[in-house]
Amino acid sequence: MPPPHPETATAAPAPGLARIAAGITLFHPTPGQVAALPSRLPDGLGARLAYANSPLDGETRDALARAGFTLLGDGTNRGIAEALNRLAAAAQTAGAECLYLLDQDAAAAPSLPGALLAGRDHLRAQGFAPAVVGPTASAAPGHKAPAYPARAGEAAVAGLSPVQFVATSGTLLDLAAFARTGPFRADFFIDGVELEWCFRAWSLGHGTYCDPSVCLPHRVGGGTIRRLGLTMPRQPLFRMATYLRNSVYAWRLPHLPLSWKLAQGLYLPVQALLYWADSGWRPAVLGRLAGAARDGLMGRLGPPRDLPRDLPR
Repeated sequence: MPPPHPETATAAPAPGLARIAAGITLFHPTPGQVAALPSRLPDGLGARLAYANSPLDGETRDALARAGFTLLGDGTNRGIAEALNRLAAAAQTAGAECLYLLDQDAAAAPSLPGALLAGRDHLRAQGFAPAVVGPTASAAPGHKAPAYPARAGEAAVAGLSPVQFVATSGTLLDLAAFARTGPFRADFFIDGVELEWCFRAWSLGHGTYCDPSVCLPHRVGGGTIRRLGLTMPRQPLFRMATYLRNSVYAWRLPHLPLSWKLAQGLYLPVQALLYWADSGWRPAVLGRLAGAARDGLMGRLGPPRDLPRDLPR
């Protein structure tokens, strides 16, 4: 894997949050979540964008308009990857340098995008080409925080830690790096989307960094499964199956390191076993997981066939 390459010399980036567009993906948001969005974002940002991955009622649309959001999407659930791609395209059209991504339920401080922009600018000033800068992940009560493995062979830069990947919520996406790396995989639909993209960015010389000075609580799944000394998110069956399918398929991708593939080859069966045990050893659950692994091996991707219409991400 090549290291992040120095950028062609350019003028120092202009200060100010106007260089950032904010992008929120919406899926059956509650009125409280919509009402909280303006307080999550600082004044001075560029475009405020929201993508509807579910139908939104008139009251929600009016609230978003009053908060200055441009609403994208027709309410059809096209998956998180396609939503991210459309938000990035709209941000590029609006002339933004970066896209600040946030889930509808993320309790992010309004100071977060400014801190991440400062980190991104420090990296660029030292000749690096970051793809993403994100906060340290913490666990919301009753949830498991995502783990961001360190990137082997890469040193910290300006206090920022190089990591293999970060979850998209609360991260700052560099749109020039996005244009070079390419879009998120829409056929992954929902799980493993950022993991695959960050590994691809690293393979093209664009790093993924975590800022230990800022933090964002994450709510992954609907609680946790704790067995055999291991902890994993408790997910709906379609989510676990899609994660398993995409992880198995990713073994064929050349930009994922062999060490990661080997570790996943050991860990995925354990996760599947823990999930099956948590379901009460139901045969239907085992059959769904086995079918998902088979789909991954055969390259059958896209929206999960059992995707519900009324469950939020």
